[in-house]
Amino acid sequence: QVQLVESGGGLVQPGGSLKLSCTASGFTLDYYSINWFRQAPGKERERVSCISYSDGTTYYTDSVKGRFTISRDNAKNTVYLQMNSLKPEDTAVYYCAADLEYSVCRTRTGTLGYWGQGTQVTVSS
Repeated sequence: QVQLVESGGGLVQPGGSLKLSCTASGFTLDYYSINWFRQAPGKERERVSCISYSDGTTYYTDSVKGRFTISRDNAKNTVYLQMNSLKPEDTAVYYCAADLEYSVCRTRTGTLGYWGQGTQVTVSS
């Protein structure tokens, strides 16, 4: 099955850390910029971060700047999201998706595809 598979979610206390992984299954991540999104109950889906393929440039939404770091290992066909100093408001299901149009992160994404099933992140004491 051709899709992205997220992993690494879990329950963590405020101030803690988690590292999410997004691994391609059935295809290669080459040439795609990869985005992380999150959706909390009752809220709209929010774009959290993006990493380009061609030059490795990144994008972060303001609420996670300085706390989250996105990276990619093309040899492992995987994109990571290191999340530090986690807050209760970071609680959500986290998804990754490939931008099928652009290999460089842009303010607005292109057509997104290969969505994964998501991984739950819960920040609570």
